Amino acid sequence: MSTSVPTGNAYDKYRSKNPIERRLMRGFFAALSDALPREPPATVLEVGVGEGEISARLRALYPEAHIVGVDLHDDALAAEWGMRGFLGVYADIAHLPFPPLAFDLVMAVEVLEHVVDPVAALAELVRVSRGGMVLSVPREPVWRVANMARGKYLADLGNTPGHVQHWSRRGFAELVGSQLEVVSVSTPFPWTMVEARPRIRHNGSGSTAAAPPAPAVPARQA
Repeated sequence: MSTSVPTGNAYDKYRSKNPIERRLMRGFFAALSDALPREPPATVLEVGVGEGEISARLRALYPEAHIVGVDLHDDALAAEWGMRGFLGVYADIAHLPFPPLAFDLVMAVEVLEHVVDPVAALAELVRVSRGGMVLSVPREPVWRVANMARGKYLADLGNTPGHVQHWSRRGFAELVGSQLEVVSVSTPFPWTMVEARPRIRHNGSGSTAAAPPAPAVPARQA
């Protein structure tokens, strides 16, 4: 993801000792659990895998799945992947090194807000997916207000370093819906999480074609 994702903050929210942040993460993971497919996928791709926290949870949930992670080149990440016994590769989110329709489940958790061209990045995720997708981003302006309330990044009006895209719940759902069928939208504070799938319809001749944009989906609170 080197050419498409600016360097951002390296704060590890998953291992925070702060009781408020731990409560927020419990809500996040509850929403994530609701968004994941009940039918075990055979192949999973997580783009923006980081240290592999999400993929470790996926491995526990889907022990038979082949799980691959993609992220920027980073020696510390490589060491973390090695300790976890995790398969990770370095790649650009806009040019993934996989064939079309390679994965049953594609994950992009807290990634697209860092991407300069999220439309192109989403198109590439769609290209390699043959099944479900789960995507999440900070929910704005809630995210920046929460940062300012705790005295963080005041000079940047609460914007976390590396965040170059800012979406409301509706805005992010519309972005995803421009290329996928939106199945559900949840809002675990302070994020937006979208469950989606490839948009396909039968055209009456036995073949398939892209369907029109899906209607807006009501928020599902976590």
